[in-house]
Amino acid sequence: MIIWIVGLSGAGKTMIGKEVFRQFKAAEPNTVLLDGDEMRRIFHHDHIETDYTVEGRRENARRITEICLWLDQNNINVVACVLSLFHDTQDWNREHYKRYFEVFIDVPMEILAERDIKDLYKPAMDGSIRNVVGVDIPFLPPKAPDMIIDNRVDGLDVKETAHRILENALC
Repeated sequence: MIIWIVGLSGAGKTMIGKEVFRQFKAAEPNTVLLDGDEMRRIFHHDHIETDYTVEGRRENARRITEICLWLDQNNINVVACVLSLFHDTQDWNREHYKRYFEVFIDVPMEILAERDIKDLYKPAMDGSIRNVVGVDIPFLPPKAPDMIIDNRVDGLDVKETAHRILENALC
């Protein structure tokens, strides 16, 4: 099972994904957490500006999907927390993984910019940095997510949200 958690930077993918992972692993020990930022770090794909261009992001997406495929073929469940801005990647996932469940963490850009958890959006909006998805790289929400989580208000019950995701993914 691949649980693919999608959303813009700061939407809460990793926070929610970690709890999904914790609950899933308690029931299924053959479960791993895969975070897009961690994958960039592991592959040293986070050092130069071109790593964050559309082409660099496509390469990162390719690596993540291939690792998920390898894990899936070895009967290892994955909770993947990824930006996932390419519809063709999401389509590929649906075609190639044994079981695939896509969750979109929906937070409007104006709220993300206000929260600016990673100090990313304000510098991108004033032109200090480039190649930020949602600012100068378009973000298209997934075409057909299996579940949408609205995380626009503070105080989301992460444990309950993770439980709902697993309940829907595993039914």
